[in-house]
Amino acid sequence: MGIFIKWFVLTIAIIIASYLLNGIRVTGFLSALSAAAILGILNAFFRPILIMLTLPLNIMTLGIFTFVINAILLLMASGIISGFELDGFWPALSGSLLISIVSWVLNSFIDEHGKWGYKETDNDSDRDN
Repeated sequence: MGIFIKWFVLTIAIIIASYLLNGIRVTGFLSALSAAAILGILNAFFRPILIMLTLPLNIMTLGIFTFVINAILLLMASGIISGFELDGFWPALSGSLLISIVSWVLNSFIDEHGKWGYKETDNDSDRDN
């Protein structure tokens, strides 16, 4: 159940990015859902390989190069899904940044069981004592 919620969160993040940024177009919810599925598959299989291949560059940039990797994966997803279009590298880079931020914010409300709600952190339990 949790994977479907995270898939839906990524779909919402892609839709938000298409509304806020020029150069990213999604023709409908089904295209965004497909783009999120393809992006999830690309992230699962290719992202670890790309991170390892660019590890020295990633270390030198203190991890900021990861957004370039995310942009490349976003461009790959747009090449596969016909209703998901990017106008080039710079919209992909800004889109990857926005999608990462929106996904992080929305996923912060999902617990480890895939349920929406307030996630208690270690700092919250320390305050109770």
